[in-house]
Amino acid sequence: MAEVVVEIHVPLVPVAGLDRGDHLHPWIDRIEEFLTEAEEDGTVEVAEDGEEFGDVYVFSIAGAAEPELLATASRAVSLDDVPGGAYAMVTDDEAPEWGLGRRVDLPLG
Repeated sequence: MAEVVVEIHVPLVPVAGLDRGDHLHPWIDRIEEFLTEAEEDGTVEVAEDGEEFGDVYVFSIAGAAEPELLATASRAVSLDDVPGGAYAMVTDDEAPEWGLGRRVDLPLG
Protein backbone atom coordinates (compact mmCIF):
# COMPACT_ATOMS: atom_id res chain seq x y z
CA MET A 1 0.00 0.00 0.00
CA ALA A 2 1.30 3.44 -0.94
CA GLU A 3 2.51 5.78 1.81
CA VAL A 4 1.37 9.43 1.87
CA VAL A 5 4.17 11.85 0.99
CA VAL A 6 4.02 15.62 1.24
CA GLU A 7 6.39 17.52 -1.00
CA ILE A 8 7.22 21.03 0.18
CA HIS A 9 7.86 23.29 -2.84
CA VAL A 10 9.60 26.59 -2.02
CA PRO A 11 10.35 29.19 -4.73
CA LEU A 12 14.09 29.61 -5.31
CA VAL A 13 14.14 33.29 -4.43
CA PRO A 14 17.39 34.73 -3.01
CA VAL A 15 17.16 36.43 0.37
CA ALA A 16 17.62 40.20 0.11
CA GLY A 17 20.31 42.02 2.04
CA LEU A 18 22.88 39.25 2.18
CA ASP A 19 26.59 40.00 2.25
CA ARG A 20 28.67 39.17 -0.80
CA GLY A 21 29.66 35.50 -0.71
CA ASP A 22 26.73 34.46 1.52
CA HIS A 23 24.55 31.54 0.47
CA LEU A 24 21.66 32.96 -1.62
CA HIS A 25 19.14 30.60 -0.02
CA PRO A 26 19.98 30.27 3.72
CA TRP A 27 16.42 29.10 4.32
CA ILE A 28 17.27 25.74 2.71
CA ASP A 29 19.56 24.89 5.63
CA ARG A 30 16.95 26.15 8.13
CA ILE A 31 14.23 23.95 6.66
CA GLU A 32 16.55 20.93 6.45
CA GLU A 33 17.51 21.39 10.12
CA PHE A 34 13.86 21.79 11.12
CA LEU A 35 12.85 18.63 9.24
CA THR A 36 15.80 16.68 10.69
CA GLU A 37 14.68 17.67 14.20
CA ALA A 38 11.09 16.66 13.36
CA GLU A 39 12.39 13.30 12.15
CA GLU A 40 14.49 12.81 15.30
CA ASP A 41 11.49 13.46 17.55
CA GLY A 42 9.35 11.04 15.52
CA THR A 43 6.94 13.60 14.07
CA VAL A 44 7.73 12.82 10.41
CA GLU A 45 10.27 11.02 8.24
CA VAL A 46 12.38 12.82 5.65
CA ALA A 47 11.42 10.84 2.56
CA GLU A 48 14.16 12.18 0.25
CA ASP A 49 16.95 14.72 0.38
CA GLY A 50 15.91 18.19 -0.75
CA GLU A 51 16.71 19.14 -4.30
CA GLU A 52 16.22 21.89 -6.88
CA PHE A 53 13.34 21.15 -9.24
CA GLY A 54 12.87 23.84 -11.87
CA ASP A 55 12.24 27.14 -10.11
CA VAL A 56 11.54 25.59 -6.69
CA TYR A 57 13.42 23.65 -4.04
CA VAL A 58 11.59 20.49 -2.94
CA PHE A 59 11.67 18.79 0.46
CA SER A 60 9.78 15.50 0.95
CA ILE A 61 8.29 14.22 4.20
CA ALA A 62 6.32 11.09 5.07
CA GLY A 63 5.75 8.77 8.02
CA ALA A 64 2.61 10.40 9.43
CA ALA A 65 -1.00 11.10 8.51
CA GLU A 66 -1.68 13.84 5.97
CA PRO A 67 -2.82 16.46 8.55
CA GLU A 68 0.40 16.08 10.55
CA LEU A 69 2.54 16.20 7.41
CA LEU A 70 0.81 19.37 6.22
CA ALA A 71 1.14 20.97 9.67
CA THR A 72 4.88 20.21 9.66
CA ALA A 73 5.22 21.58 6.12
CA SER A 74 3.39 24.75 7.16
CA ARG A 75 5.69 25.26 10.17
CA ALA A 76 8.74 24.67 7.95
CA VAL A 77 7.82 27.40 5.47
CA SER A 78 7.03 29.80 8.32
CA LEU A 79 10.70 29.87 9.38
CA ASP A 80 12.74 33.07 9.00
CA ASP A 81 13.60 34.21 5.47
CA VAL A 82 11.61 31.47 3.69
CA PRO A 83 10.13 33.16 0.61
CA GLY A 84 6.38 33.40 0.16
CA GLY A 85 4.55 31.31 -2.38
CA ALA A 86 5.44 27.91 -0.92
CA TYR A 87 3.02 25.08 -1.48
CA ALA A 88 2.71 21.38 -0.78
CA MET A 89 1.92 18.52 -3.10
CA VAL A 90 0.12 15.64 -1.41
CA THR A 91 1.18 12.51 -3.23
CA ASP A 92 2.49 9.05 -2.39
CA ASP A 93 5.73 7.12 -2.45
CA GLU A 94 4.77 5.43 -5.72
CA ALA A 95 4.53 8.67 -7.73
CA PRO A 96 6.89 8.51 -10.72
CA GLU A 97 8.16 12.08 -10.24
CA TRP A 98 7.81 15.21 -8.11
CA GLY A 99 4.98 17.63 -8.59
CA LEU A 100 2.21 15.10 -9.06
CA GLY A 101 -0.73 15.03 -6.70
CA ARG A 102 -2.99 17.53 -4.98
CA ARG A 103 -1.68 21.06 -4.41
CA VAL A 104 -2.12 22.72 -1.00
CA ASP A 105 -1.01 26.32 -0.43
CA LEU A 106 1.20 26.91 2.63
CA PRO A 107 1.21 28.05 5.36
CA LEU A 108 -2.10 26.67 6.53
CA GLY A 109 -4.36 28.41 9.03
